[in-house]
Amino acid sequence: MKRALRIVLLSLLGVFVIIQFFQPERDNPPVRAEIAAAPEMKAVLRRACYDCHSNETVWPWYSYVNPMGWLVGGHVREGRAHLNFSEWESLETQKRYHMKQEILEVLEDGSMPLPSYLLLHGDAELTAEDRGVLERWVSEAR
Repeated sequence: MKRALRIVLLSLLGVFVIIQFFQPERDNPPVRAEIAAAPEMKAVLRRACYDCHSNETVWPWYSYVNPMGWLVGGHVREGRAHLNFSEWESLETQKRYHMKQEILEVLEDGSMPLPSYLLLHGDAELTAEDRGVLERWVSEAR
């Protein structure tokens, strides 16, 4: 029994070491243009949204350890593909309007920031005041 357990544990350790050689891409492309918004709105976005929805991701230590690295990298890729604040100013007016509607939806249903992100980034949780700042921004110049 001890021998079988040792073999299983060594095999798992071997797999863990091997998967470290297959790291996801952790890049931060150049920021095209800073989003034009009030400082308090930018502060909320930076704290709660930018890690997944901008080209200014702060890659935490655990993003360098697989399989967490794959999970974090996938979240950032998906987040940037859907909404990237580093490219906001280059979006057409109609696209920005559509994205603001989606932002309003996730504010109303509380689905962002992701609960899994909040487990390690409690400071990203949106307060009622934060939601008000974002809602005002979404409402202006629709």
